[in-house]
Amino acid sequence: MPLSMNREVFITCAVTGSGSTQDRSPHVPRSPAQIAESAIEAARAGAAVVHCHVRDPETGVPSRKVEYYREVTERIREADVDVVLNLTAGMGGDAVFGPPEAPLPLNEAGTDMIGAAARVEHVAECLPEICTLDCGTMNFAEADYVMTNTPGMLQAMGRMMTALGVKPEIEAFDTGHLWYAKQLVKDGILESPALVQLCMGVPWGAPDDLNTFMAMVNNVPEDWTFSAFSLGRNQMAYVAAAVLAGGNVRVGLEDNLWLEKGVLATNAQLVERAVTIVENMGARVIGPEEVRGKLGLVKRAPRAR
Repeated sequence: MPLSMNREVFITCAVTGSGSTQDRSPHVPRSPAQIAESAIEAARAGAAVVHCHVRDPETGVPSRKVEYYREVTERIREADVDVVLNLTAGMGGDAVFGPPEAPLPLNEAGTDMIGAAARVEHVAECLPEICTLDCGTMNFAEADYVMTNTPGMLQAMGRMMTALGVKPEIEAFDTGHLWYAKQLVKDGILESPALVQLCMGVPWGAPDDLNTFMAMVNNVPEDWTFSAFSLGRNQMAYVAAAVLAGGNVRVGLEDNLWLEKGVLATNAQLVERAVTIVENMGARVIGPEEVRGKLGLVKRAPRAR
């Protein structure tokens, strides 16, 4: 299909992620206070949306503790800068198998498998405007780790998100994930028009070559809104590619630690670089209120103390 460049672009900052990056850069935030402050700095730099995971404040390892999410949410909502809050719901679907000749039982040290209600417990507690829904199962980077999202699990989680009034951001790591997302909408589990994040270059999902990227773009329904990102050195290249293909962009330390070779980045610096690229392409970076209008979101007030 002919390209139709997006002239009104919103930037999402993926603040910290759940990868083992906490010891690779001093800028990767660990505590709820650090995560919230980094998100606020990203918003000041031009991010309309902040996508947040939480970590153990001492070790930096990924966490699912509701109290951490609650603190991050409250700090961001009480800040003097506006931003759309997007919380992950991707935790709790990790299956780590044993070696090839003895795959079962699962490796207890790495496996984290919980029910649908537990996976969205923090979403129900914090009521962000957006939360993620990883729309498929895939081999994920490490040898025996499978990111597990069965159709039944996705149906259950999708119904809960819809009932809560939280807009799912469909995380699509391959074309089949988009296929199933469209089925969830057809079945009335997710509302249309939907919001999609095209996740490029994540082993072993869709590679981040441009032919594959356009195959992903061409599988997004015309009335849906999409963003896209790639990892590491290709993060900024995909800022340009996503805008040119008609989408929005995501940057942040979840996906890339570097501003340039040998220079570790902050989230705010990555957002600033993305703003420069978008504006130099002749597009305009839109803010959180315009994003809410575009996506039909309702801003929630800070919790009363």
